[in-house]
Amino acid sequence: MVSTRKTLLVTLCMIVMLSVLAACGGNNKNGGNNATTSNEQSAGNNATNNASGNSSDAQATERTLTDPLGHSVTIPAQPERIIASYLEDYLVALDVKPAAQWSVSDSPMAYLQYALQDVPTVPYDLPFEIVTGHNPDLIIIGDESLIADGKYDSYNKIAPTYALGAEVNSDWRKALLEVGKVLDKEAEAEAAIADYNAKAAAAKEKIAATYSSPSAAAIWLVGGTFWMVSEGQSSGDVLYNDLGFAVPELVSTVSKGEGGIWKSVSLEALAELDADYLFLVNSDIDAGSAALDDAIWKNIKAVKNGNVHEFGKESSWLYTGPIANNQIIDNVLASLGLKL
Repeated sequence: MVSTRKTLLVTLCMIVMLSVLAACGGNNKNGGNNATTSNEQSAGNNATNNASGNSSDAQATERTLTDPLGHSVTIPAQPERIIASYLEDYLVALDVKPAAQWSVSDSPMAYLQYALQDVPTVPYDLPFEIVTGHNPDLIIIGDESLIADGKYDSYNKIAPTYALGAEVNSDWRKALLEVGKVLDKEAEAEAAIADYNAKAAAAKEKIAATYSSPSAAAIWLVGGTFWMVSEGQSSGDVLYNDLGFAVPELVSTVSKGEGGIWKSVSLEALAELDADYLFLVNSDIDAGSAALDDAIWKNIKAVKNGNVHEFGKESSWLYTGPIANNQIIDNVLASLGLKL
């Protein structure tokens, strides 16, 4: 990324990633126990664990589930080669290793590599021939656009395909519960949500006891352009709904505009940002981060007050899920000098 060619390549990759994040990802609304109900038919004794790598005293059996979009899907008794692109956060939280992991230009989600470092990548748009080459025995689709225009049937010919649908996929708690149901790990999913909710509540209480109604914003710098996270989605949901930070007026305004989770915002607009704290995801650090030298940036309230906390593109701030959001809470607490 030092050379011009590498800089352009990285910028292009990040712009592609941005479009994917806008289409994929999901917000983090509460109400995790409202996962869509589906019909389930048991084909024998109760199966206790059907995800890869788990053992069970009772023999696992196939189950037929109806996914949130109405597809009847026969789930293998013990799926061992799962592809759930952009849902890997949920798989790792449930102690399941996929056959291949989401990527842009062969770059996977860095914050999950402690568990997935040896897992091959699959392009974010799931080309049929590449998916076939990984020989999956179960496919879980989160992003509804991936199965538009009859594509669902093509994936379903490769392996049984379970689709979460936009409503479920837009809420990480619902999505985790749905993935848990598919993998017969509902208890584990519920436990993960309960643990997260307890941690978030404790962190919120700690922040409120230390600071007086602090406001904050999450900003992403990539390719010389600033992007702001919407208040009800991804890391925005963690900041405002889970941790109780006040929503700056600019964040509220930008959140109502067109676009995905992250929305472009001009440097001139950022000059009016009255947030007490800024959490900056800097994807331009290797290219020099020239935008951060601009006089307008240096005069933003949080910047002048020394309240900007910077994270690299390898952090979890661009994503969502139980693991990503737990890491975001850890980052916020550490930035504010707090401990649970």
